[in-house]
Amino acid sequence: MDNSNIDTCKLLYNTERVRLYIPEYGRNVQKMVDYLKTIEDRDKRNEQAKAIINVMEILNPDVHLQDNYEQTLWDHLYVIAGFDLDVDSPYPMPEIETMNQAPRLIPYKGKPIKATHYGRNIESIIDLIAEHEEGEVKTSMIRSLAIYMRQQYLIWNKETVADETIFQDIEKLSDGRVKVPEGIQLTRIDSGASFSRPGFSAPKNGKNQPQRHKNGKMKKQHK
Repeated sequence: MDNSNIDTCKLLYNTERVRLYIPEYGRNVQKMVDYLKTIEDRDKRNEQAKAIINVMEILNPDVHLQDNYEQTLWDHLYVIAGFDLDVDSPYPMPEIETMNQAPRLIPYKGKPIKATHYGRNIESIIDLIAEHEEGEVKTSMIRSLAIYMRQQYLIWNKETVADETIFQDIEKLSDGRVKVPEGIQLTRIDSGASFSRPGFSAPKNGKNQPQRHKNGKMKKQHK
């Protein structure tokens, strides 16, 4: 059988196609813009440009969160067209240099966290306690903080932790500005207490859950 006349099918991968200027709008919008540039009649070209803007607005609904989203859409249209588009836009064509500028770096707020398992809020509380005058109020604040820090410690470390370890962490995180008073004691931890990580919940043994016999079969609970 002669297969010379049979057309061979070849897969066309996106890596072999023309690069998209704004991939978020997809290749179909790119094709529409490419066709828009070939329309000779100016009125028809303006009409089709507005139609493409409407499509882009549908494909990018988050653009409405911006103050002047209409101008953003027209700017994107010019970018997709490679800044080679002659239409009557309500906004001037953006400058290439402006669109190619790197985003402004956002400065990192605050100092690095000393103990990630405690978090930044713990360090902020310690700073507030360090500025407080000595007395019963400050001792009570230190004790409450230690109880909370012990709870945070047990979330990430399932073993028990000595009170002295928490006291040492307080003094270390405060750079020695907070001294834990001698004789301070923390409340006991209930043997049935369970501390879960954020996003994780321990299984609940509700009354409606089935129980097992000794032989492994399920047993229904009666109300």
